Amino acid sequence: MTAKKILHMHFGKEGGAERFFVSLVRAFADRGMEQHFIVRPGRLWREEIADMGPIWENNFRRLAPGAAVLRWRMNRLVRHWQPDVIMAWMSRSSRLIPNYPGAVKLTRLGDYPRHLRNFRNNDLIVSNTPGIAEACQTLGWQKPIKVISNFPRPVSIAPISRAAMATPEDAFVVAGSGRFVDRKGFDTLLSAVATLPEAWLWLIGEGEKRAELEALASHLGIAERTRFTGWVEEPMNYVASASAFVMPSRHEPLGNVVLEAWQASVPVVSTRSEGPSWFIRDGQDALMCEIDDTAGMVAAIARLRDDPELSAQLVAAGRKRLAAEFTMERVVAAYIDVFNGKFRDENTDH
Repeated sequence: MTAKKILHMHFGKEGGAERFFVSLVRAFADRGMEQHFIVRPGRLWREEIADMGPIWENNFRRLAPGAAVLRWRMNRLVRHWQPDVIMAWMSRSSRLIPNYPGAVKLTRLGDYPRHLRNFRNNDLIVSNTPGIAEACQTLGWQKPIKVISNFPRPVSIAPISRAAMATPEDAFVVAGSGRFVDRKGFDTLLSAVATLPEAWLWLIGEGEKRAELEALASHLGIAERTRFTGWVEEPMNYVASASAFVMPSRHEPLGNVVLEAWQASVPVVSTRSEGPSWFIRDGQDALMCEIDDTAGMVAAIARLRDDPELSAQLVAAGRKRLAAEFTMERVVAAYIDVFNGKFRDENTDH
């Protein structure tokens, strides 16, 4: 395979999607790909990609004066550098894709688009779940679309000590991770843990709802047994020290944090949001409850607390699923096929 030159355009913030972006471009770099990046300024993960290629920082607001300058610079780069692949991350970035015939032009979608206007210069769309692919086709997408899912970061997990989190060694610890926004449902998780007096809760992440979640923990009377970590370099080190991992999302296109919990060998409870409903096998590799169903979430957590054998079975099955379906090698190979044009004359692959 000839190494490709890839131009990435990514205007995300902080969260699981951004962590996967870093992991994937690192995997491309390890395979000799030459890469350039256009990203939002001030990202916490910027230094993690700094050694993989030049970085331009821009907010890319369509009607802002700087947008025209960015387009000019980007088109100039494309003409002179001649990338083999132009890869936008999410719908907003896709507006920048030029009508350049020398590259494979794609958008990687990790969420459901509201319209298709931004994809006019795309050769294809890559979605990380079949549901997103089907949504694009329902909106009228007729060009190729490929489903390529995610993989958890290939890291050596070093579980953080309970003492470092001011948590008793014998506590039943429930962990949740992600951005603190309404769609992630951490308020439901707080309410669930409040009814389990022996459980402690670690919330790993950061976001606009943090103050509200801290206030809710106080209101529920569980502030003393709730820990907010803030943004951490490797969430899996915290998850690996937990007794159970819960993803309480109201809307979750995939749920990369579930894959990470499987990698950390921790049993999982998840809501029946979009992505988990696709890949989790309820009762086999994780337990599921309805969205915003506090009682159902409590019951699932309690099952894990009371049945160590069930927890061990779920962990083993989750790791087996990872090895079979969500490996870095499998995902990267699928992207390389796309970069080599193995998508043409196809409308779907899901």
